[in-house]
Amino acid sequence: MLAGQVGFDPAAGKLAAGGATGEARQAMANIVAVLADCGASIADVAKTTIFLTDLSDFGAVNEAYGEAVGEYRPARSTVQVAALPAGASVEIEVWAYRPE
Repeated sequence: MLAGQVGFDPAAGKLAAGGATGEARQAMANIVAVLADCGASIADVAKTTIFLTDLSDFGAVNEAYGEAVGEYRPARSTVQVAALPAGASVEIEVWAYRPE
């Protein structure tokens, strides 16, 4: 399991610009980077959970998520939460499995 990732841009030292869409893109970029460091990829993800502070952002976040996963579609659930770390509006966590 990969810990939940908010859209924190490590180069800028703050949340990515562009609201929920920008944060979702950055969160997915962070996930791809961590998976790569572990020798894995999006294709190894079995389940994703997306946490949103406002479900009205679902469409935009879904589009950004789709850009990151491409044709691969792991199981996914999306829930609305009251708040997220660092004032983020999106947090994404993944369960990945890579057989040895």
